[in-house]
Amino acid sequence: MNLLADASLSLCRQTRALLCILAACLVMAGCAAEVAEQPPEAALLSPVSFESLPGWRADRVSEALPALLLSCRRLEAVADDRPVGRQGVAGTAADWRTACRDLESLSQDDDAALRASLEAHFEPFEVSNGGDPSGLFTGYYEAELRGAMVPDDEFRWPLYRRPRDLVSVDLKRFRADLEGVRIIGRVEDGKLVPYRARAEIDDGALAGQDLEILWVEPVEAFFLHVQGSGRVLLRDGSIVRLGFAASNGLPFTAIGRILLDEGKVPRDQASMQGIRDWLRAHPDEAREVMQKNARYIFFRTISGDGPIGAQGLALTPGRSLAVDPQFMPLGAPVWLDTTWPGGDRPLQRLMVAQDTGGAIEGPVRGDFFWGFGEEALHWAGRMKQTGRYYLFLPKTVAARPRTAS
Repeated sequence: MNLLADASLSLCRQTRALLCILAACLVMAGCAAEVAEQPPEAALLSPVSFESLPGWRADRVSEALPALLLSCRRLEAVADDRPVGRQGVAGTAADWRTACRDLESLSQDDDAALRASLEAHFEPFEVSNGGDPSGLFTGYYEAELRGAMVPDDEFRWPLYRRPRDLVSVDLKRFRADLEGVRIIGRVEDGKLVPYRARAEIDDGALAGQDLEILWVEPVEAFFLHVQGSGRVLLRDGSIVRLGFAASNGLPFTAIGRILLDEGKVPRDQASMQGIRDWLRAHPDEAREVMQKNARYIFFRTISGDGPIGAQGLALTPGRSLAVDPQFMPLGAPVWLDTTWPGGDRPLQRLMVAQDTGGAIEGPVRGDFFWGFGEEALHWAGRMKQTGRYYLFLPKTVAARPRTAS
């Protein structure tokens, strides 16, 4: 995440920029203004058969069962009338009860049984952006880096807890049609203003507030912000696992694109690893480049399994997918049809929508969680594939209006 795991949506998505200005007026000053809303992207759902899913019979679908069960158990804990997905696009929790209980009875390694259960309880729908089913699929991983509990010459960059003055406003509480839109900021002279950008924080805006969790190397800190979670190995051999706590709400900017456009990194080296190598080789320029990504992530320590996704559950390597919750319901099974990073070999498998991300926006957009370690970094750092996906909805929901927008 992350590109991992931004549990809050951006202040103003490009498709809703004018609407967000109006929303800010409503929250901050109640100003009288009429602003035209730009038409949002629309996720259209088209029914398909299971047999038409590319690779449906070839995948080891049972590998996704642990992720499915985690999401089902989350649904089991809520009331029957709790909507699933934005505006209840996936029905209510009651619509999922029968399917989830059937999944609980399955063996952990029985592909045929899981496939039959999914076919019995769900209907697949191709997701498209206003009719275009193609989208972008990237990858992320749980980073591992070295650090220290006190700063020194090597580990001098702090990782911060959520600041006490950070305010998160759910605009649905002010207007029902603003569901899913969240403003993040701080109060200054009685007004809500945007939170501090990366450059301000790097320059010490949060110093002296006792927010430091631990200290790491600057470039590693930046990539931990991009991923959203990770493990920090301390000098005594102990490990501190960190997860996403909050963001500053400012837009995410991909510095890889900046380095490409400025000719500093050739296209064939514009992977996560290539960008990291360039930053380390150019320390005098690195700070300025990294600060062009104004988004800043705050962390919390995690005990037990992780990393934790936006659904509040531990992610499953190779089976958890970060999506845009404006269009895709968290916890739902998803059939992914794309290719392996850096090639055209099919990557077709059952996934579960369990996470979100600051850069994961749009009806057909996904971030593939590869897991932990160097192999995960290898795949995640190279993944930028075109593909499509299919949403599985319970049969009780399938006959209802087919839109996820």
